[in-house]
Amino acid sequence: MKENYSLFHFHFFIPVAIRAYYFQTNFVSKLKTTYFCQSCGYQSPKWLGKCPSCSAWNTFVEEIIEKPNASIPNWKAPTTTTSTQRSQKPQEINSIAYNEQQRILTNDSELNRVLGGGIVPGSLVLIGGEPGIGKSTLMLQLALNLKGHRVLYVSGEESDQQIKMRAERIEENSSKGECFILTETSTQNIFKQIEELEPRIVIIDSIQTLYSAHIESTPGSVSQVRECTAELLRFAKETATPVFLIGHITKDGMIAGPKILEHMVDTVLQFEGDRHYSYRILRAVKNRFGSASELGIYEMQGSGLREVSNPSEILLSQRDEPLSGVTVSATVEGARTMLVETQALVSHSAYGTPQRSATGYDTRRMNMLLAVLEKRGGFKLGVKDVFVNITGGIRIEDPAIDLGLVAAIISSNEDIPVSYKTCFAAEVGLSGEIRAVNRIEQRIAEAEKLGFEQIFISKYNQKALDLKRFNIEIVSVGKIEEVFNYLFG
Repeated sequence: MKENYSLFHFHFFIPVAIRAYYFQTNFVSKLKTTYFCQSCGYQSPKWLGKCPSCSAWNTFVEEIIEKPNASIPNWKAPTTTTSTQRSQKPQEINSIAYNEQQRILTNDSELNRVLGGGIVPGSLVLIGGEPGIGKSTLMLQLALNLKGHRVLYVSGEESDQQIKMRAERIEENSSKGECFILTETSTQNIFKQIEELEPRIVIIDSIQTLYSAHIESTPGSVSQVRECTAELLRFAKETATPVFLIGHITKDGMIAGPKILEHMVDTVLQFEGDRHYSYRILRAVKNRFGSASELGIYEMQGSGLREVSNPSEILLSQRDEPLSGVTVSATVEGARTMLVETQALVSHSAYGTPQRSATGYDTRRMNMLLAVLEKRGGFKLGVKDVFVNITGGIRIEDPAIDLGLVAAIISSNEDIPVSYKTCFAAEVGLSGEIRAVNRIEQRIAEAEKLGFEQIFISKYNQKALDLKRFNIEIVSVGKIEEVFNYLFG
């Protein structure tokens, strides 16, 4: 009895801090935290002022990466044959059975083209774009127009009434698909509704609003975005259900969240456009099931997005008489051939330093072409302002518009118009040579179809051409001097 009494007094007089520390280290699991860069997703065990990966300042935020007594992940994988079990035993590539999967074709031909021929079952597609550009409208139109497939549209940004209001606005062009709306941000509740509804396609608007109970950080943080995307990826692969994720972008034009987000998904689509123009471009940045250079063009109207099957109708302006500084070039984006109008304005500089500005075109390549004209053509453009514009509000990276751009600059400098029935399709080298471009037959056929009477190409493209097939005049040139003498005398 005396020993028990002494032991009781011994435990009673232990300092409170020591007892609390003993209880915490033995009975309570610690919170595991780390620091993430909110710009690029770089992980660090301690706070840093400057990110070693992206060199951004004051972007590290502490996040809890593991909660105490974390429960089992909410998405329960099948217990029979999982992807992990199948991958435990390596297989010879010739012995793997491959069955061609039937793609899901939508009523949107532009979206089908960008995706590579339709929606692949089990694919994870990420769509990014600026606020208000039309990402939610595009996905809602997909959900409303997809006949014969049950679609679940999950929104974490809008209420049911707001989505219904937008649906009524675009309902005139929809075909009454089987679309269900869910306003939820918890992945646990979303997967519970998915198990009950069993949709054919799932749309998440947006991935930055979702949160998982297994991560103790705010929605939109690096760890939450990565964890939610991993859960949706696991769900898509194990159930062969296509999932579309709408993602926000930063002020630099990059998709918000960790860079690993773009590596995890199968397809990354960029929805681009200028608010001052009604046209939108859906561009494939990454595509595991098709070409990554395709693009689709839409026109934003009051009743939703309209597909533009002939892009040349928006990229060519209607004019009654020839104007100086305006030419037409043939460009290729993916499998699509387009004719774009290039405009140039050359004027005397009112200040000491001449201005160089390009809209829809690479400014560095424009400066290179101006240096070629200065050195090889003898035009004194170093003291003049030069402005270049690609009509339609799109951005062109095809070097085949070099010759058309050079002709527009000289046309504006000499104030001599180029015939609006003339087209250009060639690249300009540093020595002033006219270089060949690929798929020249498609470019010539597109110019002929739209009523052009003449097209300038490189003489090195003429070797593999059958000139008898075309009814358009084909002018083959090898130097920029030949082009100037032909056009301007």
